[in-house]
Amino acid sequence: QVQLVESGGGLVQPGGSLRLSCAASGTASSIAVMYWYRQAPGKERELVASITSGGSTNYADSVKGRFTISRDNAKNTLYLQMNTLKPEDTAVYYCNVLAVIFSKPNRYWGQGTQVTVSS
Repeated sequence: QVQLVESGGGLVQPGGSLRLSCAASGTASSIAVMYWYRQAPGKERELVASITSGGSTNYADSVKGRFTISRDNAKNTLYLQMNTLKPEDTAVYYCNVLAVIFSKPNRYWGQGTQVTVSS
């Protein structure tokens, strides 16, 4: 099992920045890929960014050049640095991980953290 706790959300003005964190515990050493998803009101959950254990990253087109995903494997923590925030970035942001436990892939979700971009 892997437990995930997100933090760092809040209210920010357009053009501002926030950094989200996601602390993993439990069998965190089994984590292979870490993701950030988001879900805006009335919309489906969408993938924002991902990072492998080796540091390879991918981003949604809507956040490329503005968001940076990173991870500290020693601390089992995932980050999302969000710059030049726009109102359309308003959503609940969720941490998600792919963990391989006893050779089986498992996905785990955090509880989510609200990000609101508004003047």
